[in-house]
Amino acid sequence: MPEGDTVWRQARDLRAVLEGQRLLSSDFRVPSFATLDFSGEIVSRVESRGKHLLMFVASHVIHSHLSMEGHWDIYPVPPGGRRARWRRPAFMARAILETEAASAVGFSLGTLEVMPEELLSDAVGHLGPDLLGPDWDAEEALRRLRADPERAIGVALLDQRNLAGIGNIYRNELCFLVRVHPATRVADVAELSRMVELAKRLLEANKDRSQRSTTGGPARGEAALWVYGLAGKPCKRCGSLIRHDTLADPAFPTHAARDIYWCPRCQSDSH
Repeated sequence: MPEGDTVWRQARDLRAVLEGQRLLSSDFRVPSFATLDFSGEIVSRVESRGKHLLMFVASHVIHSHLSMEGHWDIYPVPPGGRRARWRRPAFMARAILETEAASAVGFSLGTLEVMPEELLSDAVGHLGPDLLGPDWDAEEALRRLRADPERAIGVALLDQRNLAGIGNIYRNELCFLVRVHPATRVADVAELSRMVELAKRLLEANKDRSQRSTTGGPARGEAALWVYGLAGKPCKRCGSLIRHDTLADPAFPTHAARDIYWCPRCQSDSH
C-alpha cells in the first residue's frame, strides 16, 4: 500500500499539471459520479493529507485513496501533438482529468468520490496530524498514541487517526529503529517521542525519492530497508535472522492482519 511519502509525490506531480488549469473534460468511471462534468472549470488546488489525495474544483473536492494498487498517471501533451496512449489498461481507469497540456488518469483507485467542499471533513476529518502536512504537530500525535496505552505500538502507528502517513513498511522500520517488537504495548515504548520524531524524519527524507530508503544506504534492493520483507535474512545490526508474523488490530476484527518483521535480538520478543 502506498505510504504518505508516495502520496505526497503524487500530489506534487498532479499539482504541477492541474493546479490553476482549466479542465477540457472530466470522466468519473464510478456509477455514483458518472454524470458529473467539470469541463471548463479550473482546478484551484491539489494536496495530500496522509494517504489521501484531494483536488479542489468548482467548490467540490475530488477525493481519492490509492489503497493497495492505485496510481495517478500523468501524460503530458506536446504542443500541437496528440494525447499519449495510456500505460495501463483502460478498464482500470477510474478518473480522467484532461487539460490542454496534460491528461491525469487515476487507475485502480481504492476510493474515488466527489463531494461539496463543505463536506470534506466527512472524508478526512478523522485524520491525525499529517507527517508531511502543514498541520504537523508532534505533541498532538503523541497525545493520541498515548490515549490507548494498552494498544500494540505496531497497530497504533497504522491508525491514521493518531498520525497520518505511516504504512506497513514504515511501521516495521520504526519499530526496528527504536528496538521494540511491533506487538509491544504503547505504554511500554520508552522512546515513543523519538519514534514519532523518526517517523517525521524518514518521510521527509524520502518524499522526493522514487525509491525509499530507511537505512541511509542505497535506495534500492535489500540495502534500503532494515527488516521489512527480509524474513530469513541476517539482521544488518547483529546478524540474527529476521522473523515474520502477522499482527491484527482487535479494534477492527474484520480487517486483515498485517505483516510484521523484526529482529529477535535487536527487538525484544517478550511483549
